[in-house]
Amino acid sequence: MTGNLSETRVDATTDMPEEPTQALRFGRARTARSSALQEDYVELIADLMAAHGEARATDIAKRMGVTHPTALKSITRLKREGLVTSRPYRGIFLTEAGQELAQRVRARHRLMVEFLLALGVPAEAAEADAEGMEHYASEATLAAFGRFLGRLRRDI
Repeated sequence: MTGNLSETRVDATTDMPEEPTQALRFGRARTARSSALQEDYVELIADLMAAHGEARATDIAKRMGVTHPTALKSITRLKREGLVTSRPYRGIFLTEAGQELAQRVRARHRLMVEFLLALGVPAEAAEADAEGMEHYASEATLAAFGRFLGRLRRDI
């Protein structure tokens, strides 16, 4: 090898998956993107409820880094999905379905953080990276991370 860049290029046409496979992968990514925001809101509401007994739209907006109307729009969507309820002059509360979703999201987040820490990623970076990765990793990938961490714990 002479170090010529053209010699090391991969021909993208030969490495492309079949159309249905690629379409399925892109479809999964779009679905994950659309549910990621919903999951982030539910997880935050659970955290606020644990800390303060309720979650107020103002606090949600501040912590999500969005405007109050944007938070209200997302909360309305969560109500339609049956994940939250609200009461006049009170906060936003998770339904049973919302609580279950928050627990699943939190478990995925913790697993992702633990995996990244095991790889040597600094704690702050692991927390920040897990915030996005938790929504995109498949159940198969998360299960593999769990098995890896289980083996790692036994080996220490």
